[in-house]
Amino acid sequence: MGTAAWVVEEPRGTFRKIELAHTVLRANHVRVRIAAAGVNPLDTKIRAGKAEHAKQPLPAVLGLDMAGIVEKIGTGVTAFKPGDEVYGMVGGVGGLQGTLAQAVDADTDLLAHKPTNLSMREAAALPLVVITSWEALMDQAKVHEGQSVLIHAGTGGVGHVAVQIARAHGAKVFATVSEGKRAIVEGFGATAIDYRAASVAEYVKAHTGGEGFDVVFDTVGGTTLDASFVAVKPYTGRVVSALGWGTHSLAPLSFRSATYSGVFTLMPLLAGGGRAHHGWILAQAAALAEAGKLKPLLSHEQFSPTNIDEAYARVESGSLGKVVIEM
Repeated sequence: MGTAAWVVEEPRGTFRKIELAHTVLRANHVRVRIAAAGVNPLDTKIRAGKAEHAKQPLPAVLGLDMAGIVEKIGTGVTAFKPGDEVYGMVGGVGGLQGTLAQAVDADTDLLAHKPTNLSMREAAALPLVVITSWEALMDQAKVHEGQSVLIHAGTGGVGHVAVQIARAHGAKVFATVSEGKRAIVEGFGATAIDYRAASVAEYVKAHTGGEGFDVVFDTVGGTTLDASFVAVKPYTGRVVSALGWGTHSLAPLSFRSATYSGVFTLMPLLAGGGRAHHGWILAQAAALAEAGKLKPLLSHEQFSPTNIDEAYARVESGSLGKVVIEM
């Protein structure tokens, strides 16, 4: 017996259903029956053959995120049992089977129990964006109560979760958005900044008295990272970016004696180390969700294996809200 999966065989190829044979379940792994699989922009880049850093050559089964039910446990597993509802970022890079499948064998270090108050669809939207946000804000920037935090692209997949995590830790949060999305970030408790209507200097003056933000999280890259270097507070400020592509002058940051760091969420999947920290982050996120402090923004459209191509197209076109495929 095996499991149905959907494979892409060439750059921008269509998804084709295949049957994958089950392998022997490794120690400290569980077999999860997938209920829902999240789709991230990275998934679309891998499909297009434009994400060499993900080390997922085609043909491949794509998909990093999932939520589902544990079916079988391997030797050494004590944290989970058959029937447990779990979620995690478990594959789709580094040659690992992705989550566009009916089942996946997952390292238990990468998993956490699904938030009890979220649906499978909601939970599957969270792993990559939660881990990225947590590593940036909590691991790197050490966000705490009383700080001012600027999140770029506050309604994006990473951005809207970062807003909620920073708020949950007591920060005063600001988020750049286009005017039409103001109500969304305000609903998450952030102050909206229309980046098209105000220059960096203008919104830094308006919201920090010209001092700059304690933490700036860039989720966009390019010129937004350059703007982050100008928006951060001198001496103690920190810029963190999830997208460091491009050529950037560090002079504006140096002139402020501020610091910069990057996050690379895929590292544990690619290199193997640090996986338990991913599971720990997801457990913290589940607690926040159950406390009513974290909820994913989902696309109003629903997708299934019959229209995976449409789901990926929606992400590529810039979907408002996370796209999830219900398996």
